[in-house]
Amino acid sequence: MKTASPTRNQSYPNQPEITMQRSSRPPRDLNAVEACITIQCTVEDTFRFYRDFTNLPRFLGDVMIVEEIGPGTSRWTIQGPMGIRVKWTIRLTEERANELIRYETVAPTGLRTYWEVHFRPGSEAGQTEVREVMKTPFGRLGRVGLALIGKPPAGEVQSNLQRLKDLMEDGMVTHTRHAVAGKFARNA
Repeated sequence: MKTASPTRNQSYPNQPEITMQRSSRPPRDLNAVEACITIQCTVEDTFRFYRDFTNLPRFLGDVMIVEEIGPGTSRWTIQGPMGIRVKWTIRLTEERANELIRYETVAPTGLRTYWEVHFRPGSEAGQTEVREVMKTPFGRLGRVGLALIGKPPAGEVQSNLQRLKDLMEDGMVTHTRHAVAGKFARNA
């Protein structure tokens, strides 16, 4: 944490000096939702798996297909309520190996959805802490609207991370909350 130089209040010269504390971390975005999970897998393997966007339908609850269409660009088929399918173009905006993946929908600025996924070693050897932050259009109003149609962003982000954990640790998805009905059903 950085500390500013003490300053004397000029209006009240007999008052004590005030020390201001500044955080090196940016303020939390109140329009975003985030979740964090610890996975029993190395940072390198977890990052590599997530960074291959064609793996995302294996654990994201509403992403059915991901097709790479260019460097850092992919087309995602999303299944929404009542079986409606929508195609989004997604652009990778930042990547730091084994640390960070940022991506967003290709749309006019006010209508974009943004994601950032952070990777760091867990508290024990071989663990990875994965933190996902998602920012939806229209902030809180957008999140309420999505919740009303059965797609609460906070629940989806947490459930998606739980499925990533299932897949990385056990090789199969067992968590089905906030997913398209039947998507992760096991073959009997």
